Amino acid sequence: MANTGTASLTIAELREFASFTPCEQRYIKRSLDVGLGRHDAFKLWARDGEETASIRSQYVVYQELKALRGQIPSDSDFASLESFMGKLLRVTAFDIAQDRLTCFSAYRFLYERLLGAEVRPFLPSAFCAAAALPQIKPERRKHLLQSISEAAATAPGWSSREPSFYPEWVEKEAA
Repeated sequence: MANTGTASLTIAELREFASFTPCEQRYIKRSLDVGLGRHDAFKLWARDGEETASIRSQYVVYQELKALRGQIPSDSDFASLESFMGKLLRVTAFDIAQDRLTCFSAYRFLYERLLGAEVRPFLPSAFCAAAALPQIKPERRKHLLQSISEAAATAPGWSSREPSFYPEWVEKEAA
């Protein structure tokens, strides 16, 4: 019975990933390669000089992920909140500024995998803060902020279940 529940949740994750645009899917897979050190992102994802530069910047910015994984504050820990949220906001702002994540769902999907399930309560505030920055164009800012549902923004609790589906690069011949 437990396997059925796990399989259902994995299928839900697969469906959610399939609902993202091809650009979002590509960016999520690339970001997981960079953030989790799975593959050489330059070899797999760089199609031109602009993407090479973007991936290089992403490797630098994603160095913060190591520190973030070790300092996710508890519900009552306000002392370490500033340091954690500052770093999370900086990394989130980088990803949003890349113009490849178009909604909160894609952002949440990526960050649950980069940082784990315990980061979920902090994602709505980091996303809204980064999307509202003046560096984000007004029309894009409006679209991003409208993409977060009231339920996601005001959730009374979050699942502690770790994600099970981590999308990866698939060779065309293998596909």
